[in-house]
Amino acid sequence: MNIIHVLFRSSIGKKVTMAVSGFILFGFVIGHLSGNLQIFAHPDKINAYAHFLESLGPALWVIRLFLLITLVVHVWLAAQLTIENKRARQKNYEKQVTLRATMASRYMRVSGVIVFVFIIYHLLHFTVRVTHGAEAYPTTILADGTPVRDVHSMMVLGFQNPVIAIVYLLSVGLLSWHLTHGLVSMFQSLGLKTRTWSRFLERATIAVCVLYFLGNALIVVAAMSGKVRIQNPSVLGFACRTDCEVCGARTADATAETLDGSKESQS
Repeated sequence: MNIIHVLFRSSIGKKVTMAVSGFILFGFVIGHLSGNLQIFAHPDKINAYAHFLESLGPALWVIRLFLLITLVVHVWLAAQLTIENKRARQKNYEKQVTLRATMASRYMRVSGVIVFVFIIYHLLHFTVRVTHGAEAYPTTILADGTPVRDVHSMMVLGFQNPVIAIVYLLSVGLLSWHLTHGLVSMFQSLGLKTRTWSRFLERATIAVCVLYFLGNALIVVAAMSGKVRIQNPSVLGFACRTDCEVCGARTADATAETLDGSKESQS
C-alpha cells in the first residue's frame, strides 16, 4: 500500500503523522528555550551561540525549512481531522465527549491556530528581522574580535516593549496549554498510553508544560524588570573609545585582522 496514502489519507495515518510532527516541534521548542536561557549568562554566550547557528549557512535554512514544513503539515492535519470528526460525530456522542473532554482538548484547534499566527510573527521579528527598524537589530564584537549580531540586546529591546512582552507571554502560555493535551494525545496516537501510567503521563505533561512556560516567562520578566540589561555601549548611546579596556581591545583586534586580511588579498 502507498505510504503516502497511509500517512495522509487514512484517519489513523493522519493521527500518527500528526503525533510525529508534534513530537518534532516539541523537541524544537525545548531546544529553542534552552538556547534562549543563555541570555542570563554573559552576552557573548548567546551571541556566540547565535553566530554559530548562522555560520551553518545553507544547512540552517534546510533545518528551518524542514521545521516550517513540519509545522504546516501539523496544522493541516489538525484541520483535516477536525472536519472528519465533525462529519462522523453524532449529536448524542458529541455531548458525551464534551462532558468528558478537558478545556484544553475542546479548544485545541483554536489555540493551535493562534499559536501558528504567533510563530509567523515571531519568525518575522527575531529571525527575518523585518518588523522593526535597524536600531532593533544591533551588532557587537565578541571577545575574540568576531563581529556578530547582538542577539542579547535584540531580545532585551524586544521584551522591553510592553505590547510585545504581553503578546509573547500570552502566546507562550497558550502554547503551553496546547501542549498539555497535545503531548498526551501524541502518546495515545502512537499507542504508548496505557491505563497503568496514564495518570502519571498526564501529571508529568502538566509539569513539563508549566516549567516550559515559566522558563520563557522568566526571560521576558527579567528583560522588562531590568534584571537582564543591555551591555552593548552603542545601543545604550555611548560611542566605543579606543582606550576602553573592553570594547577598545576588541575593536583594535578586529581592525588589525581586517587590515591583515586586506594586505594578504592585495598581495
